[in-house]
Amino acid sequence: MDKVLGSAAQAVADISDGATLAVGGFGLCGIPSALIAAVGETGVSGLHVVSNNCGVDDWGLGLLLRAGRISRMTSSYVGENKEFARQYLAGELEVELTPQGTLAERLRAGGSGVPAFFTPAGVGTQIEEGGLPWRYAADGSVAVASPPKEVREFGGRSYLLEEAITADYALVRAAVADRHGNCVFHAAARNFNPLSAMAGRITLVEAEQIVEPGELDPDAVHLPGVYVDRVVAADASDRRIERRTVRPAARPAARPAVITAVITAAAEEN
Repeated sequence: MDKVLGSAAQAVADISDGATLAVGGFGLCGIPSALIAAVGETGVSGLHVVSNNCGVDDWGLGLLLRAGRISRMTSSYVGENKEFARQYLAGELEVELTPQGTLAERLRAGGSGVPAFFTPAGVGTQIEEGGLPWRYAADGSVAVASPPKEVREFGGRSYLLEEAITADYALVRAAVADRHGNCVFHAAARNFNPLSAMAGRITLVEAEQIVEPGELDPDAVHLPGVYVDRVVAADASDRRIERRTVRPAARPAARPAVITAVITAAAEEN
């Protein structure tokens, strides 16, 4: 089945207010920027977004956040977005912070049909006890808090029950996809993309390169097409670096004193 559509706008056209989106990426690495921008163009709001983070203030999911389109985030890291912090502390945004490995497993479990699982992450902390602020009230009090989690013991060790995550839609970025939806991700851009794709009831993929069925080596496929519903072309140059870090240029090595003396003496003789 050919799953390629003509545009990102066409792929997201049926996303409605209040939809839950699982969005791939880590920082700005591997984020489905074309699909995110297309969602922004639709004007939908009240979105519940599940993603490792919420982009930055001027890119990725940060664009939807700044426009007031996101009402709830389930994330593991949010430190690069000042608007995120402002909305959360002002009571405009509900936030469920989840340990990163737990978030990954919740998505994988949702895509595998596993309703819940036990994990040692968070045992003995407020994650277990409940009471973490999910949403603040305007006066700074806690309006919505996390509930306590069920604890069971296995082999003499305590574990918390974590529920799987499924989403109405998944937005994913791939390096290469074929027309049947089989995907290959580049290096670290693999991150949360396959897991998000698995958790989506309808999965949308933007691919930097689209090839014909049979061109991908089956052993190279990271995400089978059975998880994918729609594929659109993405601009391969549409990528940003979250933090550009470079070292100072090396200074030319100083000449040894002996060589300097020889050069000086030769110059004086001439």
